Amino acid sequence: MKLPMLSADDKLAEIRRLYFQTTKQTIQSDLTKALDLLKSMPSEEERERATVYMEGLAEMYKDWLRSVGSAKSKIKRERKK
Repeated sequence: MKLPMLSADDKLAEIRRLYFQTTKQTIQSDLTKALDLLKSMPSEEERERATVYMEGLAEMYKDWLRSVGSAKSKIKRERKK
């Protein structure tokens, strides 16, 4: 299967789409895809345009990772009782 070459605008649009459609279940793979797209952008100017979405994805990942960790801690505390 031949993969299409994406323009910088297409890559930015895909990163934006990932940002708005990511879920707790897909955040890790979505963040990986977004990073791959970001790394493939040839200029710093193009990468800067994606910054807000990348920062948002990273923040969601940290928040959801924190919530998973606190849920596991709560379960462990409940089991000890």
